[in-house]
Amino acid sequence: MTMDPQIVSWLATLAAASPEQMPPPAGDIHALRCFTDATMSAMFKQLPEAPDVEMALYAAAGPNGDVALRWYSRTDTQGGAAVIYVHGGGMICGTAEIYDPLVRHYVQLTGIPFLSVDYRRAPEYRSVGLAKDAFFALQWLHRESFVLNVDPRRIAIMGDSGGGGIAAATAIMARDHAIPLSRQILVYPMLDDRNIEADPLLAPTATWTYEANATAWKAVLGANLEQNAVSPYIAPARLFDFTGLAAAYIEVGELDIFRDECLSYAHRLVGAGNSCELHMHPGAPHAYDIIGPSLTVSQQAMADRLRVLHKL
Repeated sequence: MTMDPQIVSWLATLAAASPEQMPPPAGDIHALRCFTDATMSAMFKQLPEAPDVEMALYAAAGPNGDVALRWYSRTDTQGGAAVIYVHGGGMICGTAEIYDPLVRHYVQLTGIPFLSVDYRRAPEYRSVGLAKDAFFALQWLHRESFVLNVDPRRIAIMGDSGGGGIAAATAIMARDHAIPLSRQILVYPMLDDRNIEADPLLAPTATWTYEANATAWKAVLGANLEQNAVSPYIAPARLFDFTGLAAAYIEVGELDIFRDECLSYAHRLVGAGNSCELHMHPGAPHAYDIIGPSLTVSQQAMADRLRVLHKL
């Protein structure tokens, strides 16, 4: 397996533009957050403007404090479907503000309103609390669906990387609490806390490294890391009963360290009778679309996502 030549070229260009940026040492949560947040902020500047999109601030009340929400809609939105978006960043990085350009981009292209969840990150907020913040957002949107002109039967949840894992966990919570959810759209999701030992075939081309993954899961789980009692509400790969989950769309790169956990998750979803569309992109590492939105593989992935979103 080799990395897509376009991605190789683009990564070389980015490295030449910022030669002073170095990956943080393993275990340094603060350094990893600073590095990742700065990188994502720079990457999202590549996206086009979204002149027709408006944003309003809300909050969902939870037992441990309010969860900040951003409601994005296009000026000509007619109502109907809606998407809850959970930002990436390994559950320790990223914010709804950093992801503002990406969410606006989705809304501009689809006309579907998005509710972006500024969930509280680890290590300040740990374990199942992260997915509970997204679940509170789902409950809030159901309560406010009439006011926001949303059909509660057409609400989907979507997330990438760490946010994809939280989105999958929220879908499990929705099933367990009988909250309607039409679809889960999981973009290279982070699903399994046990994936911290380096695969020699994947480690050399990893853009989200095994060291970063171990740092993130340690921040999320603390002393519970690698313990048998880890909840699927934070590590969905721990789930045993896959029946009755929302229809899924999963995509992952062939060179992503999350590849095998995504393939396994898709297999168990369909094995339990759930619909699941799966894409594995050859030569693509983690976050290929954020690295270069104009690259061929990124355009192909975006076209698939937009097709799924338009079906909601």
